[in-house]
Amino acid sequence: MTQTYWPRQLREGLAEMQLAVSDTQQQQLLAFLALLNKWNRAYNLTAVRNEGEMVSRQLLDSLSILPWVTTEHLLDVGAGGGLPGIPLAIVLPEKRFTLLDSNGKKTRFLQQCVLELGLKNVDVIHGRAEDCAPVQPFSQISSRAFTALDNIIAWCGELLADGGSFLAMKGQFPDDEVAALPADWQVSSSHALEVPGAAGERHLLVVARTIEPG
Repeated sequence: MTQTYWPRQLREGLAEMQLAVSDTQQQQLLAFLALLNKWNRAYNLTAVRNEGEMVSRQLLDSLSILPWVTTEHLLDVGAGGGLPGIPLAIVLPEKRFTLLDSNGKKTRFLQQCVLELGLKNVDVIHGRAEDCAPVQPFSQISSRAFTALDNIIAWCGELLADGGSFLAMKGQFPDDEVAALPADWQVSSSHALEVPGAAGERHLLVVARTIEPG
């Protein structure tokens, strides 16, 4: 059952972030959060157990990268409990989202979300990123609490289209991970994310191939 304070937390958080999300979409977001909370007890989908923090750390945190989602078809790798992919798909119904995870329990949960929430713009793939063979590469690939930047590039670099970029969600700015990037990759921009109700730092790193001279 949806916690009574979740709708207020979501409404106030969205207003603070200046995000326009319809009442219907807010209901979908809350329905997703209720599913995540229910399945988390058995499937260990997320480390967040405090129901008072879930709107902030799961919904609002996922939606904090909304201004940088510019592609028509986004791949979310290590999708886990559907963060940020499901919240983004709910508020961007005109775009397509592919959610990839190697954990069968987690992809079964994601399939259930797609079914129960009626998300026509979401595909779920159970498998490893290295084994994924899309019809065409993706111009944007998102990740949240997935792995180090150099691993993302090693595992998912071939899935990225020419001129594409990774949207890597991190906590504190990962100086060591940036320093460990391969020579032909760079952080093209970084953004401090403001998430209402969330303690600690949040950052989005946009990572792209270095443009070769000539």
